[in-house]
Amino acid sequence: MNDYTELRLDFTPCNADITDVMAALLADEGYESFVADERGLTAYIRANQYSDAAVDAALEQLPFDAEVRRSTLLVEGQDWNHEWEKNYFKPIVVGDRCVIHSSFHTDVPSAEYNIVIDPKMAFGTGHHATTSQVISALLDLDLSGKTVIDMGSGTGILAILAAMRGAAKVSAIEIDTPAWENALENLALNGVEQRVEQRVEMLNGDASLLPEVAKADVFLANINRNIITADLAAYVDACNPGAEIILSGFYEADIPVIMAVAEPLGLSEIAHTTLNDWCCLKLRKNA
Repeated sequence: MNDYTELRLDFTPCNADITDVMAALLADEGYESFVADERGLTAYIRANQYSDAAVDAALEQLPFDAEVRRSTLLVEGQDWNHEWEKNYFKPIVVGDRCVIHSSFHTDVPSAEYNIVIDPKMAFGTGHHATTSQVISALLDLDLSGKTVIDMGSGTGILAILAAMRGAAKVSAIEIDTPAWENALENLALNGVEQRVEQRVEMLNGDASLLPEVAKADVFLANINRNIITADLAAYVDACNPGAEIILSGFYEADIPVIMAVAEPLGLSEIAHTTLNDWCCLKLRKNA
C-alpha cells in the first residue's frame, strides 16, 4: 500500500532559513515532499522508510538554535488523492505556457500545453520548486525529434511534457511501483489528442535499466543529491555525445558536490537556476 509517514516539525523561533535547511537534510534521508509554513515544516516519506533515528540525526545537523517539537502521523495511501484535492493540489501555470491540473479541476487556465495529473503520491504535481524549474527548462529546449530519458519519473509529468514538446522517444524510469502505476494512469489521461502514449515508455526500475533504452539527447533527473551523485556515471553512459543533462532535487549549495562528480565524467555546466534555494543544474556531455 502507498502509505506515508507525515512528519511535523514546529520550530521556535521559525524562519525560512530553518525550514529550507531542514528540508534539505530530510531530503538526504529519503523524504519526498515538503510543505513549509510560518510555524515549521511538514515532510513526507514512505511509511516503511521512516526512522526516528534518521530524524534525530537530521535535527542534530541543523545549524540553528531553535526549540523543536515533532509529531508523526500515518497517512494511508488511498487518502492521497483526497488530501491533495482538499489541501494542496491546485492548477498551476509554469512559464505562461504550461498548465498542470487534475481531472477534478473545472476552472483551468488555457495554455499552450495542458497536462492532466491525478496524483496518488506526495510529489510530482509541478508545484515544487524543483519540478517547476525542470518544466521551465523543457519549455526552453527544442525537443523536436530528440530522444529523452526521464530518470525518477514520479507522476510522469516531465515525460509527458517532453512528448508534447515533440520528442521522438521518451523513456521514463521510476523505481517505486505505486508511483509507476500512477504515471501509467497519467500517461493515459494525456494521450488522446497528442498521442503521447506512442512516444513514452514507462519502465518500473532503477538506473540498471538504462542500458536497455535508447541513448538520450536530453536526460532528466529530478531526484535528490545522493542518488544523482551515486548514479551519475550511469546517466552519462546513457547519453549521446553533446547531450544535455538537466538535474534537480537539491539545493544551490549542493552544486559543488554535484560538479565534483560530474567534471571527471566529462560534463560541463551550461547554467543553473534557483527557486527558493532549490536548484536546477544544466550540464552538457562533452563530445
